[in-house]
Amino acid sequence: MIGRLHGTLLDKSPPQILLDVGGVGYEVDVPMSTLYDLPAVGHVVTLLIHTVIREDAHLLYGFATAAERAAFRELLKISGIGPRIALAVLSGLSVAEIAQAVTQQDTARFTRVPGIGKKTAERLLLELKGKLGADLGAGASAAAAGSTSDVLQALIALGYSEREAAAAVKALPEGCSVDDGIRQALKSLAR
Repeated sequence: MIGRLHGTLLDKSPPQILLDVGGVGYEVDVPMSTLYDLPAVGHVVTLLIHTVIREDAHLLYGFATAAERAAFRELLKISGIGPRIALAVLSGLSVAEIAQAVTQQDTARFTRVPGIGKKTAERLLLELKGKLGADLGAGASAAAAGSTSDVLQALIALGYSEREAAAAVKALPEGCSVDDGIRQALKSLAR
């Protein structure tokens, strides 16, 4: 299996690129998020690859990050979701947005992706729950959600009601660490 390609970018024809690796041209389908991050034609590129071998074709799907490839592979495990739909999801949503949508069970985010209806979005949320949000939660929004949850639990453990703690956590700036979040929340609760 091909896991990574490193070569010269010859052509960009969304959603496909042509990559020259040692004199061999590989056609690789990429999500729009990866396509936007690629340099101009003629520059050297490294992509992580997911290979699909079928009776009639060997298909390569390329990704700029390991998180994108992992999300793609999780999406493929869902019945009814093929590589084209998985690429469409990754083209319409970042990995962090997908993880956040799964955590919040937000079907509206998935239905904005072309080719995803309400039933498919619900199936995606159901199948990805506990998988994608946990595995790919290293994204900034998921990490922020995790730290606010920790701050909330700490405030409840200190004796504040759930309502008071939730109000204090909502007032915290995004990306705040757990320690700073607890300090700031305690200051706002003391007023």
